[in-house]
Amino acid sequence: MIFCPYCANQLGLVEGPSGNKWGCPTCPYEFPLEKRYVERTYLKRKEVDDVLGGEDSWKNVDSTQVDCPKECGADRAFFMQIQIRSADEPSTTFYKCCNMECNHQWREN
Repeated sequence: MIFCPYCANQLGLVEGPSGNKWGCPTCPYEFPLEKRYVERTYLKRKEVDDVLGGEDSWKNVDSTQVDCPKECGADRAFFMQIQIRSADEPSTTFYKCCNMECNHQWREN
């Protein structure tokens, strides 16, 4: 973005018979373009936090009898309940298969 040095408004591209230029929408300031103008800014991506707390969140959880949807043959899964929506909505139950080879995770409302 380029700003006007007189009134500090953002300059816009103005196409005319004499060529393209940057022009201020409120005052007569113009900045001629003599060559192609390219400016690129790469933003640094922010690190995303694990909502469930990562692997440490599954350390001290209980298990219950439920069949794994991946059909690995396990009939038990670890579970925890978390309120992820507003208070008037029910808690969401997260499951993790007890079979260490499968380790499948799923959730139910």
